[in-house]
Amino acid sequence: MQNNVTEFVFLGLFMNKEMRILSFALFLLCYFAILLGNFVIFITISYSYLIQQPMYYFLCHLSLMDLGYTSTIIPRLIRDLVAKRKTISYNSCMTQLFSAHLLGGVEMFILVSMAFDRYIAICKPLHYLIIVNRKRCNLLILLAWVVAFWHSIAQLFMILQLPFCGPNQIDHYICDVKPLLQLVCMDTRIVNSLVIANTGMVALVTFVVLVSSYIVILYNLRTHSSEGRRKALATCGSHIMVVVLFFVPCISTYVPPVRAGNNDKEFSVFYTVIAPMLNPLIYTLRNVEMKNAMLKVWSRKRQLLFNCNL
Repeated sequence: MQNNVTEFVFLGLFMNKEMRILSFALFLLCYFAILLGNFVIFITISYSYLIQQPMYYFLCHLSLMDLGYTSTIIPRLIRDLVAKRKTISYNSCMTQLFSAHLLGGVEMFILVSMAFDRYIAICKPLHYLIIVNRKRCNLLILLAWVVAFWHSIAQLFMILQLPFCGPNQIDHYICDVKPLLQLVCMDTRIVNSLVIANTGMVALVTFVVLVSSYIVILYNLRTHSSEGRRKALATCGSHIMVVVLFFVPCISTYVPPVRAGNNDKEFSVFYTVIAPMLNPLIYTLRNVEMKNAMLKVWSRKRQLLFNCNL
């Protein structure tokens, strides 16, 4: 294998200087909103009675994944919007590739666990506490990490075997498999098929499973009371919005074959920035339990802070 590339250069989202400055301010605000929103959800659930409920236990882990996932991508994106040279070393590029797919994969499978939780709660309510106990929740979280690890390590090893011997400009703002394949100096048709199978089809199949599960859930809501339907629809509606925001752009990015001049980097903004930023709003604005828990937890912390200052 011939590899003459020691660093890569990002072309970024925009070439226009005015657009880069405007985007710098916008993405900085987005990142601040992501950190604040997901941190508030994580602390609220961790220090309230909600941590005992499986749905919120999964939501707590989802917020933690959003914090980690976006922190592997957005800080460099923000820096590169105003930097003169948008370079990243080969090793740092591979680290970002592995970390983003690992944390993104864990987030994907946590969303599946949340759908499983809602399915059991609505379709088998009498067996809910037996089926979705804390041991099984921890097992699902562990399984999400294991599956995501093998997915991301497979992507990494596949890229490490490829020769980069000339162009080093990545037409993207992150190190990802598909933009890197455009720089490989060999026939990548087989590798491209593996990428579609490993990432694209996994995302597509997972999305179909999630949508199917929510269709079954909505169908079973017919037998519930009007109040039960209202609460379940509010919860499921939030989950469906998150799933659509995350999976549809992801599928649009990874299912089509690698080609020059595509819109991958524009689509990727949805699942790397917009979805993690909107998750806290989606899960709190329509959720009375979360609002009440937030008021109690943060009022208690404010009182503790006030007492410490006396």
